[in-house]
Amino acid sequence: MRVKVACVGGGPAGLYLSILLKRQDPSHDITVYERDPEGSTYGWGVTYWRTLLDRLQEYDPESARAVEEHSVRWRDGVAHVGDRATRHHGDEGFGIGRHRLLAILAARARSLGVRLEFEHPITGANPPAADLVVAADGAGSALRTRHADHFGTEIRAGRDHYVWLGTTKVFDAFTFAFVETDHGWIWAYGYGFGPEGSTCVVECAPGTWSGLGLDRADEAEGLNLLEKLFADVLDGHPLTARSSGRASTPWPTFRTVTNRTWSRGNLVLLGDAAHTTHYSIGAGTTLALEDAMALSTALHERATLPDALARYERERRTALLPVQSAARHSAQWYENLPRYLHLPPEQMFALLGQRHSPLLPYVPPRLYYRLDRAAGRLETLRRLKRRLGPRLAATMQARRLATGDRPGRSGRTHEVPTHRG
Repeated sequence: MRVKVACVGGGPAGLYLSILLKRQDPSHDITVYERDPEGSTYGWGVTYWRTLLDRLQEYDPESARAVEEHSVRWRDGVAHVGDRATRHHGDEGFGIGRHRLLAILAARARSLGVRLEFEHPITGANPPAADLVVAADGAGSALRTRHADHFGTEIRAGRDHYVWLGTTKVFDAFTFAFVETDHGWIWAYGYGFGPEGSTCVVECAPGTWSGLGLDRADEAEGLNLLEKLFADVLDGHPLTARSSGRASTPWPTFRTVTNRTWSRGNLVLLGDAAHTTHYSIGAGTTLALEDAMALSTALHERATLPDALARYERERRTALLPVQSAARHSAQWYENLPRYLHLPPEQMFALLGQRHSPLLPYVPPRLYYRLDRAAGRLETLRRLKRRLGPRLAATMQARRLATGDRPGRSGRTHEVPTHRG
């Protein structure tokens, strides 16, 4: 049956969904609406792992081959803590320029007959007429915001400030750099996305941000200061602020978006419009593409739209639970960074890799490191750790809440938007 679909938002989620739906039935009438001009995407690179590439290959081999061809890969992770450094060998990771990824997906969508309407903003007041309207318009989704009460949208603001930057320095490993200043620690995550450069995300606590004057510095002053602070890892390469025609807040705090329900009639949320996870776990693009896979499958296999949307939401909510937990603990690890930075670099790096653990905040770091090394050698201890870790964490948290002692408080607030364009 021919269906008319309008995807609002030309990011990875909306474009990939349009590809999958066209592959299922070429007669579907599908249009992707994007408010910005073609090729004007913000950001530099995105990360993903082999499991996503395997799934892309399963759903659309042609776009999967193009994505892999234009990706860089790494296996090492490097941590710089002041003048100390350590390197670890790990799982294979991939990086691709966001501009390149979107160009690949847009070209594939067009080849299948999808209409792409750039510079065509859609607001909550002017939704397109279609059998299915997909809100893939990001964390600040206008379509979702129009019906925020129905969706039960909640936005939690994180504590730390961050800025998304690019650099011509091509990192050969996923690189972490932690620098101590007179106003506290500031740190960066760097990863390559192609021969032209890397993404560099810088983060710090509010006191460090204001103490360094980053809250008052203009763009050039801020970049100059950061280049000096991270000179050792940048090797003389400059930092570049993101450029787009879209107004943005410098040094925001991360917003965790959740929704009580993901659909309203023929309107459904996809990707960041439905959920966000902290950037420190590098899962945003993967989750958006997996949303598209799940929604396309549900629409293909369910006879009615309500059944399809219910299945999509049920499956993705279940899949997101461990990822959201990992993201929450990862953000809290960085918010409590001084707890770990006194350790020898190899121990700190090991606990950086364990930051998703619910047990880690409640065990002295050196003890956790020794236990983790032992558990890594003994299967019996690994099973014990998995079974007792969440229970112990819940018990310790309950005791601390009862006494008013709350380690790792993030200072998060809750905000329910009403009308946000």
